[in-house]
Amino acid sequence: MQHAHVSRKLIVASIATFAFVLLELAAGFLANSLALISDAFHNFTDTLALLLALFAVRLERRPANTVKSYGYHRAGVLTAFVNAGTLVAFTIFIFFEAFERLRVPRPVNATWMLAVAAVALVLNAAITWWLRREGRSDLNIHSAVLHMLGDAVSSAGIIIASVLIRVTGMSMWDPAMSMLIGVMILWSSWGVLKEALNLLLEGTPQGIDPEAVSRSLAAIEGVHGVHHLHIWALGRSRPALSCHLMVGDVPVKMTGTLLDRINRMLEEQYQIAHTTIQFEFASCDVDDPYCVPYTAQNDYR
Repeated sequence: MQHAHVSRKLIVASIATFAFVLLELAAGFLANSLALISDAFHNFTDTLALLLALFAVRLERRPANTVKSYGYHRAGVLTAFVNAGTLVAFTIFIFFEAFERLRVPRPVNATWMLAVAAVALVLNAAITWWLRREGRSDLNIHSAVLHMLGDAVSSAGIIIASVLIRVTGMSMWDPAMSMLIGVMILWSSWGVLKEALNLLLEGTPQGIDPEAVSRSLAAIEGVHGVHHLHIWALGRSRPALSCHLMVGDVPVKMTGTLLDRINRMLEEQYQIAHTTIQFEFASCDVDDPYCVPYTAQNDYR
C-alpha cells in the first residue's frame, strides 16, 4: 500500500465528510428530523474515523526501534477498536432518543429529509467506493470504510422514511428509521470491534486455523512433532508465528534447508511471513497428536 496515496485519499474524504456534517446537522434541526440529526452525528464519527485512520497510517510508517521492535503496526488495530467502540456508544443514544419520539411523535419536514439524504447517499457511497481497495488489507481503513458504508445505507433508509412520511403523513417513520439505522450500525461495528479486540489480545487472526497449521507442519518430511505453536498478528494482513519443531537426531547444518521449506509452506498456504521457529533435536512424546513415529526413514536429508 502506498502510504502517501492513501493519506491523500483520507484527507480529501475527511474534509468532504466534515463539510457535509455541518450541512446535514443544520438541515436536521430545520426539518426537526431525528434521522437526519442522528445521521449527521454518525457522519461526524465518520470524520473522526477517517482522521484516526489517517493518523494511524502515518504512525505505521515510523520505523521499528529498540523500544518498539515490531514498529507501530498495532496503531491501526487500536484505531479500529476505538472507531467501532464510539459507533456502538452513539447507537445506544439513538435508541433512547428514537424511543422517546415514538412515544411522543413530532412533526418532520420530509422534503428537507429527502433532499439532504440524497446528497448524503451520493457522498458516502463515493467515499466507500474510493477507499474499498485499501480497506481490504488494512483493518484500520476497513473500519473507516464500514463507517462510510453504514452511512450510505443510513441515507438510503432516510430517503425511504421521508417518502413514507410524505405518503402517509405519519412522522413516526422518522424515529422508526433511526432505530433501524442503529441496528445496522451495530451489525457493521460488531465485526470490526471483535476482530480488533482479538488482535489486541494476541488472538489467532481470522481465516487461520491453528489445528490446520499444526497438521501442515507435522506433514513436512523431517518434522516429527509440533509444540508451543502461537499465531498472532501485528495487523490485519501481518500474521506471525512461533513454534517448536521436533526433528529428531539430525545435524544442525541440515536444518537450514528444512527451515526454508517450512517458511515457504507457511507463506504460500497461510500468508504467514514472519516466523520464529525453534528446532528440538529429540523424538517426540507418544501422546503428541502431531508427532510421526521416528524411524530412520523419517530423517531429513
